[in-house]
Amino acid sequence: MTMKDGLQTTRSNALIASACLMLFPGFSVYAQQVDETEVYSGNTATSVRTSRADVTPYLEVQQILVADLKSGGEVLTYSSVAAGVDASIQTRRAEAQVSLRYERRIAWDDDIGDQDVISGLARGSIQLVPNAVSLEAGALATRSRVDLGGPASANLVGGIGNVSQVYSAYAGPTVSTNVGSVSVNAAYRFGYTRADSPDAVIVAPGQTPIDIFDDSVSHSISASIGQQPGNLPVGWAIGGGYNREDTSQLDQRFEDAYVRADLTVPISPTIAIVGGVGYEDVQISERDAVRDANGAAVRGPDGRFVTNESSPRLLSYDQNGFIWDAGVLWRPSRRTSLEARIGRRYGSTSYTGSFSFQPNRTNSFNIFAYDTVAGFGSRLNDSLASLPTQFDTSRNPLSGDLNGCVFGGAQGLCFNDVLQSVASSTFRTRGIGGQYTTQAGGWNAGIAAGYNRRRFFASDAGALALANGIIDENYYANVFISRKLDQRSSISSNFYANYFDSGLGGEGLGFGTNAAYYRNIFDGLSASAALGLDSFDREGFDSELIGSAQVGLRYSF
Repeated sequence: MTMKDGLQTTRSNALIASACLMLFPGFSVYAQQVDETEVYSGNTATSVRTSRADVTPYLEVQQILVADLKSGGEVLTYSSVAAGVDASIQTRRAEAQVSLRYERRIAWDDDIGDQDVISGLARGSIQLVPNAVSLEAGALATRSRVDLGGPASANLVGGIGNVSQVYSAYAGPTVSTNVGSVSVNAAYRFGYTRADSPDAVIVAPGQTPIDIFDDSVSHSISASIGQQPGNLPVGWAIGGGYNREDTSQLDQRFEDAYVRADLTVPISPTIAIVGGVGYEDVQISERDAVRDANGAAVRGPDGRFVTNESSPRLLSYDQNGFIWDAGVLWRPSRRTSLEARIGRRYGSTSYTGSFSFQPNRTNSFNIFAYDTVAGFGSRLNDSLASLPTQFDTSRNPLSGDLNGCVFGGAQGLCFNDVLQSVASSTFRTRGIGGQYTTQAGGWNAGIAAGYNRRRFFASDAGALALANGIIDENYYANVFISRKLDQRSSISSNFYANYFDSGLGGEGLGFGTNAAYYRNIFDGLSASAALGLDSFDREGFDSELIGSAQVGLRYSF
């Protein structure tokens, strides 16, 4: 293999990796998107361009039973009526996938009020100018834990507190072209994120909610030029960017501006030394809350602080200066990539990296390490942008919610670290995660695990002073397995585990499993049955062991 074949393949070279690092600071993931399908025969692969569209709207009715198996044996039931659509579109110039579901829960018991639940995930890309200009977009609707000091059950069946409905979307153009041998890249992204239901906040006895996210608007812009190794003995890239998020809670503002230069120095046909230097200025600020006669911060009817618009900006984080990183890049083939870097950023040592291995179309393995400063909204937008445009949607058969991890193609994504709490304060997040997906012999399986650590920033002189310096750690694991038994029936199963340690509310452990059976009665009409068992133990709350069951009918048009 030559250097050109190994280190310089399109969208698989060090220049693109550097551009991605600048677009999503601290988060480097090797990704490959091709507008073709590979057909394998022995050790060879040929490319066949295909176009397909699969749109399936459906209606569904379910009956759900929830039983407290530990304290009192209370049994609750409710019915649900749902409408949704699953769609996948793939052409030479566009790719998109959507899974959207609206559910109305109708209570049989006074202990569970009627609920409206919206869940969905969408990701799309269209080439406006082939191989030059594209438009990217993504959206998410889900439910998430609200407060760091409250419970965090993962199976959201029945009447669950401390849970908020979250919506997030982003869109923007991307330019990637060549002027001679010089690559030119630019991107802009607009994002919006909102969280509802502040009245659902529950915290441990003696505590009050501290930091409740409302909504935010984010902007991200980046540009770079560079050249791959070949015409010169080294590859180079020069670029910069600006990120900003404005959060409504106390008019918080996060700004990050940077410039950097990167070099790629090949030392063999498949190995290169990579590194970069630059300058970065990160600033986070907020306004104080309105104060009452006793000096206490005033909260509005929605439980959030009332912003004092006349307050001067209170600085909660200010870090600027020289940044650098260096590491190694290994690409023995277009299906295997390893990148590891160490450097200095945010005033301390920073580690980032990624490993991707896709031996064939049915198996993939990814590991990534990240380190970045972001707000809740911008971090959620970053995660959506990292999602592939073709993925496998996996839902909890009992609650209808999207599972914590999405698997698909050469990569996947877990939202566990992003959705561990809906807090408005900006934070530094560091962690590591990994995923493995496989499709073989009728089985479809995905395994994911990871660790995330957040440190929150807030002004000591403002209403969020108690949140400043709080460290929130989260460990998670998810397993999804499904199999088609015959032409008319299939089974699926999920397992999750989540351990967290909050600086506000102490430790908590949740884990559970569920299994479902699906049977096609006749064309368009199918039946389902599912069982689940979930355990949750949170410091300051009674531990829970919940059993649940579901039967349902779905008609797909």
